Amino acid sequence: MNPKKLESIAITSLSSLAVALSHLRVFDNPQVKLEQHHTDSQVAAELLWNAKLQGDIENKTIADLGCGTGLLGIGALLLGAKKVFLVDVDLSALKIAEESLKMLKLQRRAAIVNKPIAEFAQPVDVVIQNPPFGTKSAHADRDFLFKAFELASTVYSMHKESTASFIHAVAGDHGMRITHHWRFAFPLKAIHEFHRKRVQRIDVGAWRFERKMQAR
Repeated sequence: MNPKKLESIAITSLSSLAVALSHLRVFDNPQVKLEQHHTDSQVAAELLWNAKLQGDIENKTIADLGCGTGLLGIGALLLGAKKVFLVDVDLSALKIAEESLKMLKLQRRAAIVNKPIAEFAQPVDVVIQNPPFGTKSAHADRDFLFKAFELASTVYSMHKESTASFIHAVAGDHGMRITHHWRFAFPLKAIHEFHRKRVQRIDVGAWRFERKMQAR
């Protein structure tokens, strides 16, 4: 990460946000059991920019659950979030996030939380997350959604497109409605020995949920 390059980037557009995120340090040794992978900077920027356009970033308190090295949370701070909670069980990943925050002088608006998401109980305005897809740890994607719906009335969450029917069902069961759905060809770079392709693209959806208004 080149701090001078980062400091010189004015975040005035989607492309400038993507460039800034591309300079952030990522995992040194991604853990298979935690389904850690590098979130593509362009995909992250598009999700965050869409959230900004919906009025869900500036002056908001946000949680990035399973934040890893903090790409989404730091991006939210760059776009004017009031405070961001970076929550993850992996201390080594959080240390990388903390390093990036200090480099960008954003640490005063961030809270590093080293605990499982099940133990995080701070209500927030918005959750923005790229949770595990549930391929290594069964139902991990479900658990992240449940926690996000518990914490915030507005949620952005990324999941495999193949789970769309499940996503809709879970949202309805928790009194959430889907307002937006974006699709990405998500690039997964080869980071483990068992990966056969240098880059594999998978169909990923990003959903925006908001809590339904209760009838009086």
